[in-house]
Amino acid sequence: MAKKTVSIKKRKVVVEAIGQAHIHSSFNNIIISLTNNNGQVIAWSSAGKMGFRGSKKNTPYAAQVAAEDCSKVAYDLGLRKVKAFVKGPGNGRESAIRAIANSGIDVSEIVDVTPLPHNGCRPPKRRRV
Repeated sequence: MAKKTVSIKKRKVVVEAIGQAHIHSSFNNIIISLTNNNGQVIAWSSAGKMGFRGSKKNTPYAAQVAAEDCSKVAYDLGLRKVKAFVKGPGNGRESAIRAIANSGIDVSEIVDVTPLPHNGCRPPKRRRV
């Protein structure tokens, strides 16, 4: 007996000219999401998606390549101006913003939304190099 195939409709995202760029930069990777003002993702990319592996994922060049890929897709869909929200301590924060701006999308504002603990978890031990 054959199984019925269920067709899944892809969610349509309304792309406006003004949106948001969320840049999550950790010690191991960088993830860039371009959204509309409602928070629906228009385009996303990461250093791992672009083919970087291991310690190459947290380099500024990997962040630049990921941001160029993401912003090219969003620019073709009609995104023209973003407000950048940067989160995390990683290397590629500035180069990702610069790559988004160089691709034709105007970066109007940069906001640092890195979460700071009010003495929560114990941090990792200091490296002795």
